[in-house]
Amino acid sequence: MSLVGKVEADVEIKAAPEKFHELFSSRPHHISNVSPGKIQGCALHEGDWGKEGTVVFWDYVHDGKAKVAKEIIESIDEKNNSITFKVIEGDLLEEYKNIKITIQATAKGIYKKAMFYPSTMYNNKTPRVFV
Repeated sequence: MSLVGKVEADVEIKAAPEKFHELFSSRPHHISNVSPGKIQGCALHEGDWGKEGTVVFWDYVHDGKAKVAKEIIESIDEKNNSITFKVIEGDLLEEYKNIKITIQATAKGIYKKAMFYPSTMYNNKTPRVFV
């Protein structure tokens, strides 16, 4: 039996929700300028910035080790300042069959991150790279 696990985190930001959302949806290649210790780079692999179906390649650091992820932008919700990525290649898939990540900026100066991953009653490992 397969279940869906979920990890959530709320992070305070000092930016308008629309600007933060634009950074992730249309200019993710600039995120390394904001968070160079965690995100080393983001490259356009296929498609166009700010469009659903676009494939992006991330270089990031977790626990002091260089990691990579290739993700497809599944949905962009401008009204709710939300974007959903599906991981299609990379280090995260070594332990989990599939992973989706949703990022939403709120009017209260918070951005919400949620990671959805397959889980079973026998495997309760939670991906902590995300929080």
